[in-house]
Amino acid sequence: MPTRRFLLASAGAFAAMPAFAQDRPNPMPEELRQALERDPTAPVLGNPDGNITLTEFFDYNCPHCKTMLPLMSELVRSDPQLRVVLREWPVFGPGSEFAARASLASLPTGNYWRLHAALLGMRARAEEATVIRVVRDLGLDEAAIRTGMQADTVERHITYSHLLGDHMGLMGTPSFICGDEAAFGAMTLEELRALVQRGRRTMGV
Repeated sequence: MPTRRFLLASAGAFAAMPAFAQDRPNPMPEELRQALERDPTAPVLGNPDGNITLTEFFDYNCPHCKTMLPLMSELVRSDPQLRVVLREWPVFGPGSEFAARASLASLPTGNYWRLHAALLGMRARAEEATVIRVVRDLGLDEAAIRTGMQADTVERHITYSHLLGDHMGLMGTPSFICGDEAAFGAMTLEELRALVQRGRRTMGV
């Protein structure tokens, strides 16, 4: 699937933008940027104090999201100033939502990356039985995961992902957002790095 790029226009409730953004042709409203990049329920990879943020919307049953996992890992390893925000966006049905909830439930225990990578790496479709099998294989506390799946923070994250995706008109997963630009579809490592580089130019860092 080819990558599609588009700029994020201001709209709806996200109307405020800082003065410096007025010089950009299509600046992302500051309230929207905060919602995308600083949501406390969202997992953060890379440098939490990095000078640029790349946000990824993904689904565990999205085949292109699976192919992006090693590239995202390499991108984070090779860019010490990159901050990555992961937005669980379960758009492929109930199995995807179960996987997203289970993964987010592991966040407070420090096992998010292990479960995230294992779920994206499995060949089987993500559904309750396959997700729980991965949880057990990793030696995680199944009862704690099941309880954590119902947490308010998990509910908020998933609900907010849907709201953000709808608000911005995202076309599906994976979607990547950096600076004032979003890209949809599988990308090469070079394309990811170029997106981040344009984001840094846009944000003046």
